[in-house]
Amino acid sequence: MALLDYFLGQKKKKSANVAKDRLQILLAHERSARHSPSYLPKMREEILQVIAKYVDIDPEQLSLSVDEANGVDVLELNLVLPD
Repeated sequence: MALLDYFLGQKKKKSANVAKDRLQILLAHERSARHSPSYLPKMREEILQVIAKYVDIDPEQLSLSVDEANGVDVLELNLVLPD
């Protein structure tokens, strides 16, 4: 494939560029986690307990996030319910 890439003028990304891209993704993820409220993990557990009273759910299927939209904090809850 390298020969074909050579003739088509396609070059592989250098490992330094790949490492830089990965580091930027990790830093963005860490920054977003740092700005999340400290009460979010406890709230997640309590919400799971309440929902589990009524429906059998997989705890790994619940995601909570707090975002800001138009100057207002928005709590977003995503949960896959069984059929």
